[in-house]
Amino acid sequence: MIRMTLAPCRDSTAADWITTSRQWWWHLVTVGPQTFSAYARLRFIPDPAYPGQSENDMGRPPGVLDDVEQLRVAVDTLLPRTSAPEDGYLLLWDGWDDSQFPQRLRGGAQVPIGSGAKIPERNYWLCRVSLLDFVSGAAEEAWRTEAQVAMPPPAFIWPADRAWCITHDVDPHWAVIGADPAAIDALLTEPRLDIVAMAPNEEPPHFS
Repeated sequence: MIRMTLAPCRDSTAADWITTSRQWWWHLVTVGPQTFSAYARLRFIPDPAYPGQSENDMGRPPGVLDDVEQLRVAVDTLLPRTSAPEDGYLLLWDGWDDSQFPQRLRGGAQVPIGSGAKIPERNYWLCRVSLLDFVSGAAEEAWRTEAQVAMPPPAFIWPADRAWCITHDVDPHWAVIGADPAAIDALLTEPRLDIVAMAPNEEPPHFS
């Protein structure tokens, strides 16, 4: 059984501040809600070196942490900027294979984005999480114990007080963090991460 460090939400209310946004769905799922005063981009791997480059051609440079490990470092850096380090939320894309999800989490609330269509552009499972346990790896350990596979990278991570939000869609090679300027400054000086400041209306580079 999954520890309460990672639990399904029975309704989607906690995600309403995201799903009620009037942003274009693609901008929302890649850049996140435009409710913050500063933004930065976490590059899991370097940006393309030339137009049309494939992500497979780039690969992951030696010594670079995997995506979930980098997200854990980012959350750890942001924890001092929230009053709710034990009370956070994750949205997990439901497009991962069913076998990658603990069954208990699939009994929770589903959150669609892009609801103007009969079939949402993205659909997520909403979970409650201790951000401290996410940082320590306890949440991943609980996931692996039940599902017998690694936890996929969350698509959205935020504390209950909405002091910041990390947005990571399945397609881009980066995540975007919205927060206050002091929190972004802290991220920019974290040596384990490749972070660059960005404007919320900026279109980041993509691999082909």
